[in-house]
Amino acid sequence: MNQSIERINFNIVVNRRNTNCLKYDFAVRRGRPENVLPLWVADMDFKVAPEIIKAIEERTAHGIFGYSEVKESYFEAISAWMEKKHGWKVESDWLVKTPGVVYALAMAVQAFTKPGDAVIIQQPVYYPFSEVIRDNDRRIVDSSLELREDGKYHINFEDFEQKVKQNHVKLFLLCSPHNPVGRVWTREELKRIGEICKKYDVIVVSDEIHEDFVLEGKHQVFADISEDARERTITCTSPSKTFNLAGLQVSNIWIANENLRKKFEKQIAASGYSQLNTLGLTACEAAYRHGEEWHRELLGYLRSNLNFLREFLQTRISEVKLIEPEGTYLIWLDFRGLGLTEEQREELLTQKAGIWLDSGAIFGEAGEGFERINIACPRSILKDALERIERAVHTL
Repeated sequence: MNQSIERINFNIVVNRRNTNCLKYDFAVRRGRPENVLPLWVADMDFKVAPEIIKAIEERTAHGIFGYSEVKESYFEAISAWMEKKHGWKVESDWLVKTPGVVYALAMAVQAFTKPGDAVIIQQPVYYPFSEVIRDNDRRIVDSSLELREDGKYHINFEDFEQKVKQNHVKLFLLCSPHNPVGRVWTREELKRIGEICKKYDVIVVSDEIHEDFVLEGKHQVFADISEDARERTITCTSPSKTFNLAGLQVSNIWIANENLRKKFEKQIAASGYSQLNTLGLTACEAAYRHGEEWHRELLGYLRSNLNFLREFLQTRISEVKLIEPEGTYLIWLDFRGLGLTEEQREELLTQKAGIWLDSGAIFGEAGEGFERINIACPRSILKDALERIERAVHTL
């Protein structure tokens, strides 16, 4: 282990207040108490790898922040990571850089569908999926995931195919690994989805932003399951989750099909966007080139946080059930055992417990009765949050 990793202590609580932090500084503006403990938005309460900070400091020392682009070393760093971690060989021509994955989703919706067209998703799912469809006057088609007796969510392939066919679906927004239910889709599951999309000529936008947070199993790149999948897929990746760089606004979108890529790039141009954030590009390259050991240590800490959460729920808040995650640091909790309405549960968590989670209802109707909690925080913060929930639940 090198010296930079020895300096990382994920137990250290970094005060994020008064830094214009969306997670900590905007509770009142969003209708929550000022002192609420936030475990909602998907960024981490950990300092980034020292190598990333060093790269940014060196770049800022220059003192000029004009329009910037990347050279071959940028692609080399990302492609080496993709091949080593996920067995996926990418080509430099496939790369389109955007300021974020949600922006890329919106550009894809605009590029590959027309107003009124149907776009299919699998709820409960990351809520911007619905927003970019609805806000662009497209039609949401939902093939909800099913929570089965094994405690895991599954794809209903028959329902998925039927809805694709009946609604003449043009585009599918895939979340893999899935946020918020924590599934890491198997190669077999993705192949079945791919066969349906091939049959009905559906373009796939695969949001794989959580690809580096696999706790069980192996991440399978959707575009890598077959030649056909490669030619119909827009693969969305970013260092923002893996290395906690969301505020630096950089994502890497991979499109092998030249025609799809040109349409996508034309839509970006039409939106008026061109060069990315200078420091985001610097941080991205440094992260993929030097961040592996930091990331490995992070995964170990997240697993220990998950173990702590699991035991706490089992022994102290048995009414709340853990949906066992295979991936991501965003954990799906089943609160239905409390028998509360959405409003009552919001009151319990926000006012009585004083914590801020993401209500499952915002992920679609299938998410009602659930909450999403972010465990990418120091153990003391997680412990505080769970103890607050415990005290509030025991007042019922």
